[in-house]
Amino acid sequence: MKSTNKVLILGATGGIGGEIARKLIRDEWDVRALRRSAPQHDDRNESMTWISGDAQNAERVEAAASDCSVIVHAVNPPGYRNWEQLVLPMLHNTINAAERNGALIVLPGTIYNYGPDAFPLLREDSPQDPVTRKGAIRVQMEKALSTYAQRGGKVLILRAGDFFGPLAGNNWFSQGLVKPGHPPKVIKNPGQPGAGHQWAYLPDVAETVAALLARRDELDPFSCFHMRGHWDPDGTTMTAAVKHVAEHAGIKAKVKSFPWWLVSAMSPFNTTLREMREMHYLWEQTIEMDNSKLIAFLGHEPQTPLAEAVRSTLAGLGCI
Repeated sequence: MKSTNKVLILGATGGIGGEIARKLIRDEWDVRALRRSAPQHDDRNESMTWISGDAQNAERVEAAASDCSVIVHAVNPPGYRNWEQLVLPMLHNTINAAERNGALIVLPGTIYNYGPDAFPLLREDSPQDPVTRKGAIRVQMEKALSTYAQRGGKVLILRAGDFFGPLAGNNWFSQGLVKPGHPPKVIKNPGQPGAGHQWAYLPDVAETVAALLARRDELDPFSCFHMRGHWDPDGTTMTAAVKHVAEHAGIKAKVKSFPWWLVSAMSPFNTTLREMREMHYLWEQTIEMDNSKLIAFLGHEPQTPLAEAVRSTLAGLGCI
């Protein structure tokens, strides 16, 4: 018999998966995590049950998900590599395991699903016409989950803007704005002047997922919500916050434009830079998330003040 508060996290070593895991542990869930290698000791995750296995192995995923009522699918191929070959098979393994256990699947959603025709204000029913390969795969993922829901399954998608947080390394904040382990003397702004941008602090995202899971019996079979997170109306609020926190820590900082020209020049020789260039359009125009559906359901959206969130992130990245 499945436990009502037992969850399997796929991608628990990543930013969003790890943050959700830690929040659910605090909420006294029985948290399992699948990973390829035995973890080093980590006090933050000492209450998590680690299971050896790979999300690409259907049998290991099914075994790890035994008796779980929720599976969080937060796993991605590292370094943007082999998306076409790996992403959908891993999701199908999750769907098969969930179907056997009657489990709800949680998918952290992205804005990659959308093309310029949906901008500037993104709602849950905005058209999904992606203009990138990665975006097309994300759309396929959500279609597969919708099919699972039509067969009697349950799905929760929480979509948010660009992630940042103290324990997250693979995101624009830590790979574009600042350099982990170094004082933020130069802060690089990827956005076009005047273009609004949406950010999401990972502990707030995890808090929102937990709040939705606490009321999962009230959710539709296929539920999707958008988070507003931290809205940067002209593309300067986030970099200004980083500069303020850095200077408060005694670091003289300045903001410069992100060198997109260098990304373009080097992208033929580097997979990660090639994928970054493909996502450039998300920084060229205003993109805002409408969270009215989330507010109507929960009554609120968890939000850490921006200065506090940036300070925690910079400290976690070893920048201050």
